[in-house]
Amino acid sequence: MWDKRMKKEPMKMDAEQDAHFQLMKRLLVIIPLSTILILLILCVVLGVNLYEAKRELRALREQAVPAMAMGQAASAEGTGGELYTASGVNESRRDVSDPDSKVPETEEGIRKVYLTFDDGPSSNTDEILDILAEYDVKATFFVVGKEEEKYQPLYKRIVEEGHTLAMHSYSHKYNEIYQSKESYVEDLTKLQEFLYDTTGVWCRYCRFPGGSSNTVSRVDMHELIAYLEEQDMSYFDWNVSSGDATSAYISPEAIIRNSTARLQEFQEAIILMHDASDKDSTVKALPGLIERIQAMEDTKIVPITDDTEAIHHISND
Repeated sequence: MWDKRMKKEPMKMDAEQDAHFQLMKRLLVIIPLSTILILLILCVVLGVNLYEAKRELRALREQAVPAMAMGQAASAEGTGGELYTASGVNESRRDVSDPDSKVPETEEGIRKVYLTFDDGPSSNTDEILDILAEYDVKATFFVVGKEEEKYQPLYKRIVEEGHTLAMHSYSHKYNEIYQSKESYVEDLTKLQEFLYDTTGVWCRYCRFPGGSSNTVSRVDMHELIAYLEEQDMSYFDWNVSSGDATSAYISPEAIIRNSTARLQEFQEAIILMHDASDKDSTVKALPGLIERIQAMEDTKIVPITDDTEAIHHISND
């Protein structure tokens, strides 16, 4: 009797150990699989949230209307590369000696809109000019100095088709241009003479790199403004920004929206845009922008001339 009981006890213990072992095996499989599944679910959830956050951020960026930029230029240290901000670039003046190029004096109650393009010429200039010609619209181009042969016809075409040729800067290198008054004058004079040799136009309209309100210049901007006045040159900032200065993608629809949202506030609106090889959205937006402006009551698109009321972020007045 006792022997039978002794035999049953080990058998019972073996069964319990086997059941425990089987349970451990299952747990060793289930726990890692459950952990992997939970991590996969978390990754999917985080991925969806990240996608939504990026979409909302992009929408907010496109809705931003960088109206009048008051010194938003970031530091142009080191290489002094191009600085695209809501503070623009240098402008120059079109030759209005040709009677066919003159714009009639402002009529009472007519809103005047100026489409201005900085930083050209570029691989997009021809297409911009084609669109302007299609809509019979004149614009203003604040150009930089590019001596490569492929750009020479573009400077000439701007002038020949009745647009205003204006000075931006020759080098567009902020750390060089704004080292001193002398360096600014040297750069501007080089561009002025280059444009005269290329097109026969002695430009007198300017737009400061970074705008007159830029925070990059080591020279007091009032000193540079005084120099322009002494030389009978005029500078132009802007009161409407298309938003295409950003290095991030901006849709053509956003450019149109930014450029037209505040037009009703001004009788003279100078819109800042850019003519550069990476500004395809600006080119795509141009037809729709022109149509939107032309559909506005008592509004016309004109180029900058001597009759234009200058927009200044800062001045010596």
